[in-house]
Order: sequence, then structure tokens, then C-alpha cells
Amino acid sequence: MSPGNFVATNPQVLAATRAQGGANLMRGMVNLLDDWQRVVAGAPPAGAEAFAVGRDLALTPGKVVWRNALIELIQYAPATERVHPEPILIVPAWIMKYYILDLSPHDSLVKYLVDQGHTVFCISWKNPGEAEHDLGMDDYLRDGFHAALDAVNAILPKRKVHAAGYCLGGTLLAIAAAAMARDGDTRLASTSYFAAQTDFSEPGELGLFIDASQVSLLEAQMAKTGYLKASQMAGAFQMLRSYDLLWSRLVHDYLLGDRSGFNDLMAWNADTTRMPATMHSQYLRRLFLNDDLSEGRYPVDGRPVSLGSLTLPTFMVGTATDHVAPWRSVHKLHYLCPAEITFVLTSGGHNAGIV
Repeated sequence: MSPGNFVATNPQVLAATRAQGGANLMRGMVNLLDDWQRVVAGAPPAGAEAFAVGRDLALTPGKVVWRNALIELIQYAPATERVHPEPILIVPAWIMKYYILDLSPHDSLVKYLVDQGHTVFCISWKNPGEAEHDLGMDDYLRDGFHAALDAVNAILPKRKVHAAGYCLGGTLLAIAAAAMARDGDTRLASTSYFAAQTDFSEPGELGLFIDASQVSLLEAQMAKTGYLKASQMAGAFQMLRSYDLLWSRLVHDYLLGDRSGFNDLMAWNADTTRMPATMHSQYLRRLFLNDDLSEGRYPVDGRPVSLGSLTLPTFMVGTATDHVAPWRSVHKLHYLCPAEITFVLTSGGHNAGIV
């Protein structure tokens, strides 16, 4: 009901309409029809065709060196003659495509690391379908992180590994690191967490959309498809930032008749993923609703893990306007473990802030 969303009560739209004789509204109608046709056809949004993986995105040279049913492990070769002895393993979230950290050459973490002489490995997760309905958090831990770490150890034996996790991948890394500490596994050299929550007691605005009844509804929906649709996740995130992600764009594209600019991050965002039903239910109930991880109840191999056992040097990044993993929630790892933590707070949101 904001006055800015209507022609008659938006001064900028009125001025443009008078100056252009209504041509802006005609262009806006064309844009609306084009977007509607793309949605019906399941096509990417306008502008996405200018970006292609391997041509414009994810350009750092690398190859798949290991795979199983859940992941492919990509190894990127160092771009220098001398290399650091300890490799880096990046664990992205399976709610996003891995190349968020290897977008264009000018904003690629992977390229920056290999240019500094690091050997970098990155997990690329399978985009689940109905057949992956029963994949759970234990599968992502065993066949994802631990399988990737074993493969890195096989390729570069007797080297400790620096592990970095982004978003849900960071949460998984924290669980894995705590279990490794519990079991006396010393293969990690350090951990880094990018916009990753370990304490869910204050989840921020996303908590408005997630309660026990909402999770039950999602579980019923996922039981029919076997996964959470990308459109459902996108809709929730749009409601969290409705002005930035929805209403301002509608005014710009349909009332002013100008197409919003399209960049590499927006192209990546249009390359959507799904979430397997069992894993998503476990994540929402155990972590989000019950906060089992920070309270020492989260089980790995039948025994609970404690974040208090984390002692590795740790680097963390929180973003100031993050609506998915609020920085104050990310920061709470300080109070849960004795590790030496370097915490960086940066501007931007969950994705743009990290990139």
C-alpha cells in the first residue's frame, strides 16, 4: 500500500509519464509481459543470458578430481611457482551454487587464493531431486565434508587443511570440526566461517517465517515433491527485503519502464538450487527451532558434539545487513568456544557482503 508503488501517487513516475507521454508505461507493460512469459516457460530473468558459467562466471582454471553421489570436488592449481604447503578446502552451502566464491575474475575468492600460491579445493554439491528425498544432515557430513577432506588428504598426504565454510556450509564445518575435536582428529589447521550461524537463539527476521507450524507445513509440501523448491526459498528472502528485492524493482521496471541492471551476482542468484526434504526438516527443527548445536545436544555418530571443544585459529565474517544469518548471531561463536577468533564485520548483505 506504499504510495510509491502506484502511478498516481509516485511523483517520479508522474514526472516521467508527463515527460514521455506515457511511453514509460508502454515499456513497462512490455517488460511485464516478457517477465511473465519467462516465468511461465521457466526461463531465467532478463539479462541472465549475458552470463554463462565457464564463459563469464567460474573462470578460475580447475578440474574435478573426485566425486561421489553427493559432491564433486574441484581442485584449482596454484598460479605461482612456489606454493604454500597446506591446502584450503572451501565448503559452500548447498542452498547455493559453489561458484558464488568464483564469480568474475575481479571478485573471485578462489582466483585471489591461487594467485597467492594456495592450492584450493572446493565442494560442488548435487542439486537434489525427488530421488534425494531421504538425504539428511548426516549424509552431508559424511558424504560431503568428510569425503572431501579424505580426498584432499589422499591427493596431498600428511598436510593439514585450512577449511572455510559459507552459510550453511559453515554450520556444517562447525559441526564437523567439533566432532573431529571430540574424536581426536587433528587434520584441520584452521577454520573460517563466512556468514555462518552456530547459535540460532536469535535468528533475526527469518524467525518471523519459521515456527513449528510453518515447518510442519513445509514438511507436508516437501513430502509430495521430495525437496524444497527454489521458488519457495526465493519468496521467503524477497519478503525479508521486500523493498530492495521486490517493490523497488517493480516500480523501476514496470512504472518507469527501465530495465534494472544485471550483474554477475544476480546471474548466479538466478541459477537456483533445491533442498532435500529430510535434510531441510532436520536443519529447521534441530538447529533453527531447537538450537541443538549451541546447546550441546546435536548428535554426530550417536554422540553429541560441543562447540566448546573448538580450539583451532578461527576467522569469521559477518555482514551488517544480513537477513539470513544476522551478524550478531554469527558473532555468538565467541561465547561458545575458547578458540582465538578474528571477527570481521563488513557492509552489505548475505551474498554481496561476502563477495
